[in-house]
Amino acid sequence: MTFWIVISLITLATATLLSLVLLRGRDSGEPAAAYDLQVYRQQLRDVDKDLARGVLQAADAERIRTEISRRILSADAQVQAAASGHTQPRTLTSAAAIALIGLVCGGTYLLYANLGAPGYNDLGLQLRIDAAAERAATRPTQAEAEADAPERPASVVEPGYATLVDQLRDTASKRVDDAQGQALLAQHEANLGNFAAAAKAKANYIRIMSGDVEARDFGELAELQIMAAGGYVSPEAEDALRTTLTLDRFDGGARYYWGLMMAQIGRPDVAYEVWSETLAMGPEGAPWVTAISAQIEDIAYRAGVEYTPITPGSVPAPGRAPAAPAAGPSAEDIAAAEDMSAEDRQQMIRGMVEGLSDRLATTGGTPQEWARLIGALTVLNQTERAQAIYAEAQEVFAEVPEALATITAAAKQAGLSQ
Repeated sequence: MTFWIVISLITLATATLLSLVLLRGRDSGEPAAAYDLQVYRQQLRDVDKDLARGVLQAADAERIRTEISRRILSADAQVQAAASGHTQPRTLTSAAAIALIGLVCGGTYLLYANLGAPGYNDLGLQLRIDAAAERAATRPTQAEAEADAPERPASVVEPGYATLVDQLRDTASKRVDDAQGQALLAQHEANLGNFAAAAKAKANYIRIMSGDVEARDFGELAELQIMAAGGYVSPEAEDALRTTLTLDRFDGGARYYWGLMMAQIGRPDVAYEVWSETLAMGPEGAPWVTAISAQIEDIAYRAGVEYTPITPGSVPAPGRAPAAPAAGPSAEDIAAAEDMSAEDRQQMIRGMVEGLSDRLATTGGTPQEWARLIGALTVLNQTERAQAIYAEAQEVFAEVPEALATITAAAKQAGLSQ
């Protein structure tokens, strides 16, 4: 209601000002020639005064009077012409002013009713966030997006290659629990541009591996689903991306698609934050760096951020430790341990376990590393600590069933769960 009152007053004031201009146009006052007449008459009087004082000669005074008289006659003719002209009719002018007010007010309302958004609430920050959350919750599924995705042009495939892929499809359909076959099928379906089929095969591969997979496997699944949906990030692809980033929060490809999803649901502010950090981490020349560089300026504009170009790789990944050595002793460690006493050998193992524990606590790690830590602590008879690590791992990977399966299996093997 406040909006309508304010807008109505502004519109009415504008229409009234225009009408006043129209009404005042009826009486334009004296013409400019009337003022000229006053000036010329004063000049005639000044000539007589100058002649009386001897400033002018009689001949000069006569010539000046003649010129001024000519100008007086011309100005008087203009005044007479203006006086005999027709003025605007009062009734017609008043009617035109009223019509103008109605036209401005009515036209403004009709334009807003057709082009505006009557009843639409002010989009404050919280309302925008709530709208984005609702949009995210109600957006189309992967199947719906694939059905609506534009049809891709058929790719040219060598007959021999097409035959091999057909054979692979037939074999994979018969050997549904063959992880290697599903992995190959996903790769070759993607090569042919059959991204929906490739995503299905990749999902089968992850299912068969029962959690013994890496972050990049979920990242590849998400990318295949997004490509199958024509660039749209579905809820299913979001789940795969979330798993990827849980396993490796610095995965550049997953971070790019996560920012893309945020832009699609109406959170360009979050998208810009994710992309700017990812772009700064680099590395330069990475596929996701190229994609982000091409779109981040537009996202910054939508987010209301003054964009400053970011040099890829200029900032190291925050909190990311250098690549950790594989868990367990190396060949050099084993050779050195052979010459150690039992106590020193036990101390070395404890040191390696502590190092792995510290790294997982600070920078995280893969499910396999958490599983190894649980097993190692059990071997060292630190059952209570192993139980605590198991509980922590369950919290870290609570939303990643595949990772939980790996950790649970290690816990069962260690005798921590039934």
